[in-house]
Amino acid sequence: MGGNVIGKVSRKVFEEIIYPRLGLPDPSIKVGPKFGVDFTVIELGNKDLIVEVDPVFVVPEYGWDRSSWFAVHILASDVAVSGVPPKYLFIDLNLPLSMSEDEFRTLWEGIHKACTELGISIAAGHTGRYGGVDYPMIGGATMVGVTDKGNYVTPEMAEPGDAVIMTKGAAVETAGILATMFPDVLERRFGPRFAEEARNIFWLQSVVKDALTLAKVGLRTGVTAMHDATEYGVWGALHDVAEASGVGIVVHEEKLFMREDVRKVVEAFSSFTGIDVDPYAAISEGTLIATVKPSKVEEALKLLRDEGIEAEVIGEVVEGRGVKLVREDGSEEEVRVPEKDPFWEVFFKTLDIIKGGEG
Repeated sequence: MGGNVIGKVSRKVFEEIIYPRLGLPDPSIKVGPKFGVDFTVIELGNKDLIVEVDPVFVVPEYGWDRSSWFAVHILASDVAVSGVPPKYLFIDLNLPLSMSEDEFRTLWEGIHKACTELGISIAAGHTGRYGGVDYPMIGGATMVGVTDKGNYVTPEMAEPGDAVIMTKGAAVETAGILATMFPDVLERRFGPRFAEEARNIFWLQSVVKDALTLAKVGLRTGVTAMHDATEYGVWGALHDVAEASGVGIVVHEEKLFMREDVRKVVEAFSSFTGIDVDPYAAISEGTLIATVKPSKVEEALKLLRDEGIEAEVIGEVVEGRGVKLVREDGSEEEVRVPEKDPFWEVFFKTLDIIKGGEG
């Protein structure tokens, strides 16, 4: 592989190759391409467009209903963290030659349903079948939200004194995908009932409701920054916010939390593969990291909990740089950006064990 890593390019590649070459500068681009920021902002008169671009990510093994829901919510989440509801979807589908018309029909019906539920209109697109295309990346899409001028937040707006809120806990996506893809591992350890129930973790992999609920406390006056914990999990998201805003973040160990079903899934697959997983470094689409003004914290937590979203204050924004963890014994340590996301190693090791009949 020549040292290349699966997933997003590194900061070094972004800053050396991409960022210096962005075509013609335009003053209407108020928030342009930046590492760790998932959307751009374009000013058009008295309105701002919130625009994000991502692959269309489809995994048939999830089941077509789950695949279509997940594909839409990944896109919608990156707009929603601005505090603005996603409104328009532009989608390019490059379908594998192996995909049947019935399979495409089911996928498209699911995309339509997910968009309808979120209030999103599919405004334009392109669909075709092509050689050299395979799952999970079967095209690209642009999601757009529309808001009044300046009525949004970005990961660059956290300020010292803000509280740091986490929703749903760590490793949500890691557990959701593993439980969906490899239920037999959980069934052998915890029984069929837990294995079936754990598959429902999958439906937590969206921050649309989390972000739009928090937006109700006021954008910039209440919530100041939001970011979903995708690759490199909670630690990655905290570092993204800290670096984008030029601040430090202090996290308290006793405030960190995981759902019990997520914890059991992670422990089961750690045992099955022999890989020690730091759940806070593991991919966790569905977990929102947000910074909130101290005067709005109680309101923010109540709004989230009233929507059935578990949430806690896990730390605070401070002067300085980086992310620091305060242990329960009072000791402190620097939290570094994870070198790799443990999800991928666990996923492929599980696949190897199952294919090899060792499990």
